[in-house]
Parts: sequence; C-alpha cells; structure tokens
Amino acid sequence: MRRRDFIKVTAGSLASWPLSARAQQPKVPVIGILSSFGQTQSAQTIAAILRGLSENGFVEGQSLTVEYRFADGQYDRLPGLAAELVRRPVDLIITAAPPAAVAAKAATTTIPIVFVMGSDPVAAGVVASLSRPGGNATGMMLISNTLTLKRLEILFELVPRATTIALLVNPFIQDSPPEIEATQAFTQQRGLQLEVLNAATLSEIDAAFSSLAKKRPHALVVAGDALYLSRPKELAAQVARLALPAIYPFREFPASGGLISYGTNRPIAYQQAGVYASRVLKGTKTTDLPVMQPVTFELVINLKTAKALGLAIPPTLLALADEVIE
Repeated sequence: MRRRDFIKVTAGSLASWPLSARAQQPKVPVIGILSSFGQTQSAQTIAAILRGLSENGFVEGQSLTVEYRFADGQYDRLPGLAAELVRRPVDLIITAAPPAAVAAKAATTTIPIVFVMGSDPVAAGVVASLSRPGGNATGMMLISNTLTLKRLEILFELVPRATTIALLVNPFIQDSPPEIEATQAFTQQRGLQLEVLNAATLSEIDAAFSSLAKKRPHALVVAGDALYLSRPKELAAQVARLALPAIYPFREFPASGGLISYGTNRPIAYQQAGVYASRVLKGTKTTDLPVMQPVTFELVINLKTAKALGLAIPPTLLALADEVIE
C-alpha cells in the first residue's frame, strides 16, 4: 500500500470512529415526575424516588434524565402537565398523590406509570386490581384514609372527655364518603357530635377554620389529601391558633408543629416507587408488578405542641410512638 493510500484509510477510520462509538452508547432513559404538590413540598419525596432509582443504577444527570412537573395543589393543571410529559415523550411517569395518577392514566395507555397513592387505585380506575394491575400502571398504595378509625381511637385516648369532633375533608376525592361514614359510625357509637368541614381549595380551608372558631369542637381529624399535605405548616398553624388537639395522616404535620400523626412513612413508599421504576426501565412489565401496600405504620407525637395545649400524652401512646418530637 502506498503511503498516500494508508493516510487516506487511516483518516477515514478516525473520522468514522466517533459516529460508530456514539451509535454504541446506550440510550439514557427519560422519566417524568408528576406531582400534585409544589416543588418545595415535593423535595423530600423526590429525593426518596431518586434514591430508589440510584440504588438500582439510574442516577439523574448520568444514566437518567428527569422531567419535573408540579401542580402546586391546583389539580386542574394536572391533565395539561401530564400531556406535556407524554408529548416529550418520556419513557416512564412517576406520580405523587391520587390526582396526579388519575391524570397520567388519562393521558396515556402506553407509557408505564408508577404511582404513589393514599387512596384506592382500583376505585380510581388506575389499575384493574392490586395483585394484577393490568394496563400500564402500578405502584404504592399508602392506605391513608382507611386508617381513620385508628386515628379516631388515638385522638379519643388523648381527649377522652371530648363530646364534639370535627373532620376536615376534601369532598371531591373518592375516599371522602367512606371516611365520613366511618367517622360518623365511630361518633354515633360513642354518643359524640360530628362536624364535617368540606374544603377543596385554600379559600375553603380558611372558611373551614373560621367555622371551627365559632363551633369550638374539642378535637379535629385532618383527612388525607394532597392539598392539605402540600401546606402542613400553614394547616398546623391554623389549628394552633384555635388551641385544638388534632390528629393528621402523615409525619409531615407534627414535624411542622401539629400534635400527632398516624399513617404510612411516605419517604419509604416513594423510595420503593423509585425501585419499581428502575425495574420497569430494565424491562419488567407493570403488569408483572403488583400494587404494594405498607405493612407497618408510624405514630409521631410532638410533645412541644402537647405541652402548649396542656395535654398530657398517655404513657401507652408514648410507648407506641415511633418518633417523639421534643
């Protein structure tokens, strides 16, 4: 081979090498995280999702690209945000809270969805059943609202002389009717009076607390809802101004100044959602992943708030508490 021909061959090989190498690089998957909450309120859960993904080889900015969409508690924005992720398009969508899961399911029947829901995904039409989800969705069920009776029992142990209990609930979520019925059954059995306060917007929450100030119940149960959970500090502050003992569905509330909570550890559930997402990205079908339910629940007590209310926490509750905030 002449030297000139050798240079041509070598130069041609060098020129084509980067294209060949790029062609062999694995595709970096793109996922969407669709949250019913705001960015600040979603920080902890997003960290948990990313932790579950990274533990299984998907690291944001390296082996994974993440598109974020936040509804800031405005549920009517979720369909449009879900549609944006579908148009992107993403390889998978992880949703936070029931409204986001419903919006994602309505937006696509082909892109896999991994959800975290505090309500029944079967009743919401997101999956066919818990053991056999079918379709393109699966995930974690927090079972928040089915714990209402347990929360009422805990609250009554705190304020055994209560005769009037209030329930703050969003009437437009699917679990509200059974939650109200369960609370009514509990109060009727004990001869208590129940005040149901419906609040689906920020202005309605303010109106509900104005009503509470006039009615002066002895205790309050705050139902599980994405809107309430997106503003735990504000909600706890409004309850504190009324000097009202209240029980909440998640740890975020006593951590923000509320009295007590009983429910699922949300960061663990979201971390597991990240693990499920990684399995789907590696090829597992959502139909092969049953909806997971928690087997343990946490009781969190804020002693500082109890002291401000003049409440003595029963030793039995303190012994059962998973966390005591002092």
